[in-house]
Amino acid sequence: MSNYEIKTYTDGFPIYEVIEHSTNSWFKIAPVRGGIVISYGVQGQELLYLDKETFYDPAANIRGGIPVLFPISGQLTDGKYEWNGQHYAMKNHGVARINPWEVVGTDVTDSAVITLRLASSEETRESFPFDFELLFTYRLKDGQLTIEQHYANRSDSEMPMYPGFHPYFAADRKALAYETDARKLYNYNDNSTKEYSQQVIDLDDTVESVVFLEAEKREIAFSPTAERTIRMTYGKEFQAVVLWSVVGKPFICVEPWMARTNELNRKQELVYVKPGAGLSTFLTISVN
Repeated sequence: MSNYEIKTYTDGFPIYEVIEHSTNSWFKIAPVRGGIVISYGVQGQELLYLDKETFYDPAANIRGGIPVLFPISGQLTDGKYEWNGQHYAMKNHGVARINPWEVVGTDVTDSAVITLRLASSEETRESFPFDFELLFTYRLKDGQLTIEQHYANRSDSEMPMYPGFHPYFAADRKALAYETDARKLYNYNDNSTKEYSQQVIDLDDTVESVVFLEAEKREIAFSPTAERTIRMTYGKEFQAVVLWSVVGKPFICVEPWMARTNELNRKQELVYVKPGAGLSTFLTISVN
């Protein structure tokens, strides 16, 4: 039997289950539900949190899994922004997580791979006036999940963006110190910026998010349970890592973003993709 396998089934929506037998690892992805990973496990242990009621409700924002954030991460003031003299409305975290993706390739040769595509449409152009194509390759190898991303600009003008990811990690504790070389911590609860030197952050004491800034090494590690340490590495384009949770819920979100929230209005940290060009980067998640 091959070490790698991809199964398909339906659970409210079509699901692709990608399996590595040697490490008893898997991830499950729902392409039509915003291309979201709804499960990721290593050595038989589930790492993610998922509120299934929000997953099954097509009108709900999914609380859990690994939502894809594009072209923005976070929210816009009053849900609006201005670009080239025109005003647009956009939902929190952009258009990718609320539109169906298509599967354009799979492979089980030396890793388990599925590639998804999302292209602009009349609907996306109502809130984001650019033609784009996203190609995301999700790869499982040695128990490690890598999301290889390519953001292509099919427009005739520069395309602004600041994508990200919103992983919900299952947690039985939220007062954690994070292994990172980020020097600053911005707190949206009181709009303060403080030095960070491995002090404990308790996400049950916060309502709004906090953000790691000024990291030189694009890597962060944390232990949401006593039994495991999650490590994330990611491309240089991701300038911030956002921490967030909900009091009383068994998860923490550790979110690599290319810029902070409301950046389409702030216009200080935007990433621009030239016409006809693309940007490629990655996110890798592993567990010790």
